[in-house]
Amino acid sequence: MVSSVSTILKGFFAHADTIAVDPGALVFLLEITGPEILGVVALPLLTLMALAVVGNVVQHKPLWTAERLKPKLNKISPLSGMKRLFSKDSLANFLKGLVKIIAVAAVVFLVLWPERDRLDTVVFRETGLVLEEVRELAIMVIGAILALMTVVAGADLVWQRKKWFEKQKMTQQEVKEEYKQSEGDPKIKAKIRELRLQRSRNRMMASVPDATVVITNPTHYAVALSYEEGMGAPQCVALGVDDLALRIREVAKEADVPIVENPPLARALYASIELNDYVPEEHYAAVAKVIGYVMQLRKKRSWRS
Repeated sequence: MVSSVSTILKGFFAHADTIAVDPGALVFLLEITGPEILGVVALPLLTLMALAVVGNVVQHKPLWTAERLKPKLNKISPLSGMKRLFSKDSLANFLKGLVKIIAVAAVVFLVLWPERDRLDTVVFRETGLVLEEVRELAIMVIGAILALMTVVAGADLVWQRKKWFEKQKMTQQEVKEEYKQSEGDPKIKAKIRELRLQRSRNRMMASVPDATVVITNPTHYAVALSYEEGMGAPQCVALGVDDLALRIREVAKEADVPIVENPPLARALYASIELNDYVPEEHYAAVAKVIGYVMQLRKKRSWRS
């Protein structure tokens, strides 16, 4: 292919004085030399185009969607266009393009500068030798540019990946919104828990008037027990500390439920049972004494009445 172009150019140079310089002659010249020259430069150009396509596919996998084809007013809005033009991404792309141009120019200079002596003498050589020299220099320049673009593409791939992953990260507000959608609003859930706890306490306090006895610390703990003949063990119907213990004692007084101060037993029961649990076996003896004492009080009251 190069030799064919060389032969054509030799003919033009040899008969340069007989070639008419007019539009018709130029068209004829292009018709003859165009296909040959295109064949010479097509391979390097196609190689560059293929590398560009491959680099883009490696960074962004193909995605077929009709979303881009939908008409959008912001695409023709001058204000939106100005925002895109002067956005951070546009500035970054401009700087990357500028750096690439400078890098390519530097590579071309570094490749051709050592060959400056050859370039000075190439004009004095025969046409065939000139084309050979140009071909060699072109291969050197294109090879250097391809090597540079490979490095640039690799660096750009790393940068684009990092940028993409950063965009995928959610902000703190987005995390909160996603949590609300998946788990529910924490404030609402806290309010629901509070309402449930309040209802549970109300039901518990409603059981205090039916208790057999309330064992207290006397100020910090309160455990209300219920016992009837035939039960295997007394059952805890209410318990609490501090303010809740005070409320249990108040309700017990209003309902005339006996209140017995026994700090060790009150603390032990609070630590070992939950609401509606039966008294553990290790506390049977102590609780039996308290309930026996309460039963005696009831009998005395009934005799007096």
